[in-house]
This record gives sequence, C-alpha cells and structure tokens, in this order.
Amino acid sequence: MTSSKEDLRDLYRELVLDHARAPRHFGTNDAATFQADGINRLCGDKLRLYIQANGAAIGDIRFDGTGCAISIASASLLTETLIGMRPEEAVNYSQRLIDRLTRPQGTDDSFDPGPLRALDGVREYPSRVKCATLAWQTLISAMDGNEAPASTE
Repeated sequence: MTSSKEDLRDLYRELVLDHARAPRHFGTNDAATFQADGINRLCGDKLRLYIQANGAAIGDIRFDGTGCAISIASASLLTETLIGMRPEEAVNYSQRLIDRLTRPQGTDDSFDPGPLRALDGVREYPSRVKCATLAWQTLISAMDGNEAPASTE
C-alpha cells in the first residue's frame, strides 16, 4: 500500500505532465480587459496572461509564452480554476495559493485549493516553487494594472 505522501507525489506528476503536454486555454485574446507579462529569470519562464472580465466575473483567461513543464502546467491550471470567479476572488485565491506554496511543508493552512492541492508537491523542490507561482503572480499584477512584468524575484 502506498502512503498518502506518495499518492500526492504521483498526483502532482500526473497533473503537471497532463497540463504541460496539453495546456488549456493556450493562446491570445484581443478582447482582454487585463493583460500582464511574467518572467522567472531563474528558470527562463516567460508568459503573458490575457484576462477578459466584465467586472462581475472573469469570462476568459488565456496565456502564451514559454517555460518549463511546471510553469506551463501551473498557468494552464490557473485558467481552468479562475474562469467564472469575480476578479477580486481570483486575486484572493491567487494570493492564498502563492502563500500556501511558499510556506514550509507542514505549516497549518486553512486554505484548501481543492484539486490544486496537487501543486503542494512543488514544495519538495524549492527552486521550482517560483515556476509554479509565476502565473499566479502575473494574474495579481494584471488585475492591479501593473505595467511592469511580474517577477518571481
């Protein structure tokens, strides 16, 4: 019988590989109401988010760019997770997920990211946490209207 930790590790690998190989919502959106660039200088990940929101809800999120499997998978997961949320909910969710991924394992956390709990596996690889959080930091930057590229530094 496998342990819960091994199950989580396997789920993390499967989730990352699935979204890295077939990213959801990959592409541009000329009707985006918010856009932002993100860069992870450590790994070389670069992405651009295109967010279409009418104030009440996010109707579409797309991204394009290049990066490692974790970065692409995380951006793909972001698009699937945040579409339909109100913009302020999406920012709050992003902030809480970043906080969860950047805290040491075993730290108590009341935030349950649902299926994205699989991203907790990235905490075993501290140098990869920046790859996993880039898209989420970029979303916050876009919603804040920040014109400078979001950075993981």
